[in-house]
Amino acid sequence: MKINVFYFGYIRERITHRRSEELDIPDDTTMRGLFETLCANYPGLDKLTAHMRIALNENLSCPEERLSNGDEVALIPPVAGGSDRYCRVTDEQLDLNEIVDAVSGPSRGGIVTFIGKVRDNSDGKKVTAIEYEAYRSMAISSLTDIITRCEAVAEDVRVAVAHRTGILDVGETVVIIAAAGPHRAEAFQAARSCAELMKWETTIWRKEIRPDGEEWIGVPCDLDIPA
Repeated sequence: MKINVFYFGYIRERITHRRSEELDIPDDTTMRGLFETLCANYPGLDKLTAHMRIALNENLSCPEERLSNGDEVALIPPVAGGSDRYCRVTDEQLDLNEIVDAVSGPSRGGIVTFIGKVRDNSDGKKVTAIEYEAYRSMAISSLTDIITRCEAVAEDVRVAVAHRTGILDVGETVVIIAAAGPHRAEAFQAARSCAELMKWETTIWRKEIRPDGEEWIGVPCDLDIPA
């Protein structure tokens, strides 16, 4: 099948050296598969992974979305005012180094990271795994707003967030927050604020999986609706 791919700004000028192209790709190709192909075709494109977005038919895409004949894909480079913003909700493993790199800078001497993992108990009950489900576009919007507020604690503070979705076993990483600032105090404050706000303001839900059953957290215990 055939699709059209469009390139803009830095990506067009420095990496692909073209505004668009028509590609003939296999049926059932996903956005992830397409991006891997483009990275193989254009050296250096993979270095922008943390700073770019990809649109499918004028809507932000997910890695597992499948392409159809005639689709339009756009690689969106960093935009003015938000070129170093990093916010991810993904079913892929999280990369601590990538997240730290997103907030690092020569003027930021303090970097704080928070890593949240699945633990084996909750409120005295054994937990074997947790399933995370997200309304991805809304979650990214709310996380971006949280990042903006946390970065306002002081000048030159930067925050990055990545959160997993899917079924995660005990010990697997769920969330990584990185905060950087000129001094450690601002970095600690931004990271703590981000972690607290995420608990209440993001459209990400979790279901605890236990040896004796499952429970969606936040649903009233007396709400007993048959499955």
